[in-house]
Amino acid sequence: MSARTSLGRTIAAHAILLTYTMIALFPVFVIVINSFKSRKAIFADPLALPMPDNFDLVGYQTVLKQGDFFLYFQNSLIVTVASLFFVLLFGAMAAFALSEYRFKGNTLMGLYLALGIMIPIRLGTVAILEIMVATGLVNTLTALILVYTAQGLPLAVFILAEFMKSVSHDLKNAGRIDGLSEYRIFFTLVLPLVRPAMATVAVFTMIPIWNDLWFPLILAPAEHTKTVTLGAQVFIGQFVTNWNAVLAALSLAIVPVLVLYLIFSRQLIRGITAGAVK
Repeated sequence: MSARTSLGRTIAAHAILLTYTMIALFPVFVIVINSFKSRKAIFADPLALPMPDNFDLVGYQTVLKQGDFFLYFQNSLIVTVASLFFVLLFGAMAAFALSEYRFKGNTLMGLYLALGIMIPIRLGTVAILEIMVATGLVNTLTALILVYTAQGLPLAVFILAEFMKSVSHDLKNAGRIDGLSEYRIFFTLVLPLVRPAMATVAVFTMIPIWNDLWFPLILAPAEHTKTVTLGAQVFIGQFVTNWNAVLAALSLAIVPVLVLYLIFSRQLIRGITAGAVK
């Protein structure tokens, strides 16, 4: 009976996740199909599929000719990958320390690290800009990487700490008896066991970074440091908007997010449904 109940909960969790995924992907579907249509067809019937009578690649042609989209794409990729690396590395190390070592102020330290979830980092935009100006990091990708790393750490620590508490203490103690250092225990024993949580954190951290417009506009608006989201704004004017180019740019920008989701989908589902199948 217990096994049947657990199986039912697993199926229900997967069905709910699949439903929410389909709902979330519907706007993406609309953007992609309209990027292959003429401007007149976009406004005439936005839900219609591209057909020979309305098919048009003018949006993609404009994106490739106007501005340096490949440079914007490269900048977004560098910032996102570097930020994810540091968020996962430092977040996992902090979570391991909080979950493994008991010391005075452990709970307060955990609450302090989790404050970033409740307090948006954008409230400190002015102070962040002053720091970047003082250090000469304005219009550099380093500024964006530092900000996004700080932005993603609170959620990473909060999620990973809960998963790391479930890792067997006997396994870690056995490693210590065998002479493994704390670093080797962390990298070789603990991290492989929390891969679903790492994948979950990676997906939920990547999407806000990749789609962010605020900090690229404030900290790195120069042509050589523009990201994809900021670069797409060149097609949006005060009086005229090139919707074909905007939709084409957004469609191309969606590709890395979908690729990451497909790569980590199994780990992501395991991480999200871990609590539902106990």
